[in-house]
Amino acid sequence: MKKLALIGCGGIGGYHLEHFLQYTDVELAGFCDLIPERAQEFAARAGSRAFTDYKEMYDAVEPDMVFICIPPYCHGEIEFETIRRGIPFFVEKPLALELSLAREIRDAAEAKGLITASGFQCRYSNIVEPTREFLRTHTVPFVECARMGGIPGTPWWGDKRLSGGQVVEQTIHQFDMIRYVFGEPDTVFSMAARGFVDGGEGYRTDDLSSTVVRFRNGALGVISTGCYATGGECFDSKITFSAPDARLDHYIIDKVNIYGDQPAPAEASGQGLVVRNDGTMKAAGSGAQVIRDDGSAGVICDRTFIDAVLTGDGSKIRSSYRDALRSVAFTLACNQSMETGLPVKVELD
Repeated sequence: MKKLALIGCGGIGGYHLEHFLQYTDVELAGFCDLIPERAQEFAARAGSRAFTDYKEMYDAVEPDMVFICIPPYCHGEIEFETIRRGIPFFVEKPLALELSLAREIRDAAEAKGLITASGFQCRYSNIVEPTREFLRTHTVPFVECARMGGIPGTPWWGDKRLSGGQVVEQTIHQFDMIRYVFGEPDTVFSMAARGFVDGGEGYRTDDLSSTVVRFRNGALGVISTGCYATGGECFDSKITFSAPDARLDHYIIDKVNIYGDQPAPAEASGQGLVVRNDGTMKAAGSGAQVIRDDGSAGVICDRTFIDAVLTGDGSKIRSSYRDALRSVAFTLACNQSMETGLPVKVELD
């Protein structure tokens, strides 16, 4: 039986542990965290061993695969040691905060021929294929995306130097989904705002940012994100793919609403102002076809990586390290634009 280890027993590590406990064909061999109690808690749940030094864990259990679930600013040494030992690895987003480092890790892993994967579990949702089908059958000139939330409790999150900011650390899921279903970005222009959030001591990040994107297919997009929300009424966080006569609203790991591909119910007709000649049109507010997420994306994401290691075939992994790095490049280009005040060409590779 192949042995699995995990580094980083925080919140996202716990997310993966819940999945691991459902599997019976891998041995949960070791859990590592700098805080002993956290590693011990994970190990106790899994009937495994706890460590505070990942090299010691590697020496002791000799894992066949490892999940690396560490904060954004901690990447580098762990990946290189993992690669040196020839261990396939799954690494949580955003991979790294410097493109040069992430590219070095990518190249080293590929030179070693290792199977890799990343934590873009949203790609495995059952609502992804209806979104892709909509995009295959409609011309979409415009994409609009928003993710508005609050400040996570993780102490490093509020310092942009440690987290990369909300675009890189959280909203990268939306950036990645847009890449995955719609296409690659060409150029971004981003602006940020501060002064709306009292984040307390150590809060040094943007309250809000908006990015204009030109995609390689010629379409335009706007992606906005903020951590100023105190309630769900703040904003309807979603990705909208707008076609001339239809639209799809993609709520990540929740649902998709499709408007325009089915006749609207009778009560929806005649509502609101529609002036076709000058381009003013009221968005459809009812009559949507709704497809809901089935809640299995995270389990499938982890299982796909494990199966790839068990079989030696990584072809079903939807987000390898190489591909995940492109989403990191997308978001880091936005940060660069915020810093320089200039449009930035996205260097995906």
